[in-house]
Amino acid sequence: MMRRMSMAVLTMGFVMNAALAARTPPVVVASDAGTTPASTTIGSIGPATGTGCAPDAVAAGAVCLDKYEASVWRVPEPATANAALVKKIQVGKATRADLTAGGATQLGTTVDYDPCADNGQNCANDIYAVSLPSEIPSSRITWFQAQEACANSGKRLPSNAEWQTGANGSPDPGTDNGTTDCNSATGTASPTGSRSSCVSARGAFDMVGNVAEWVADWAPRSAQCTGWGGFSDDGMCFAGASEVGTGPGALVRGGSFSFASFGGPTAGPLSINGTLQPTAGNVFIGFRCAR
Repeated sequence: MMRRMSMAVLTMGFVMNAALAARTPPVVVASDAGTTPASTTIGSIGPATGTGCAPDAVAAGAVCLDKYEASVWRVPEPATANAALVKKIQVGKATRADLTAGGATQLGTTVDYDPCADNGQNCANDIYAVSLPSEIPSSRITWFQAQEACANSGKRLPSNAEWQTGANGSPDPGTDNGTTDCNSATGTASPTGSRSSCVSARGAFDMVGNVAEWVADWAPRSAQCTGWGGFSDDGMCFAGASEVGTGPGALVRGGSFSFASFGGPTAGPLSINGTLQPTAGNVFIGFRCAR
């Protein structure tokens, strides 16, 4: 008797579950290509990437890291006439043609960021960081301005650890052949993604050389460049706290195109520099965003 009752309960449970499954439609996520079962696109902004990341980014651990160093654009009338363009930027689908059609102007190559100030004031809904190939990366930008450009694009600066995850596997430069190697000694920035061999294991370009990159982390401003010893020839200026500095240090990663400033053999995926204040804006420093 008890066995027959147990079998009846199990049978009823299977029937109820089947009925619920039949009544519950599969969850789908809309995309440009139509609708796709959510199990294949959970969290996806750009389903075509197959990573859950937008088309302009690569998966780096738990975050989506921009594939290219940022070019910064001023978008006129972002809340009205160019609201659709801003949305494209924020979902990682804006192209140079889109930006040009909207009257956007690239900043940080020859044009300054004013009225977006060095301290990040007057920057909201004004400057936008875009991850695009074949652009000269924007530079001469302070940490505060870079933070705002990322925020306006629905992103943020990556943490030091997130940046490291994205950079792992990038070639550690020796010589720079001027064409495919990481740009670590030419004295000028190359178009993003143009150095075809300078790509990380996660698919991010130019994380070594080209422009050095701000990350989110601050620390007491470093006073010593001790290097990594025998572990690596990459630059390591992240030791000793300055007793005369007037502010904290903001970390810069990857090295640059300038042999005299974080470049040459000291550029590399382990290159780290904490000697600069977040108010610094130099021709060899840029950034990329994460979300």
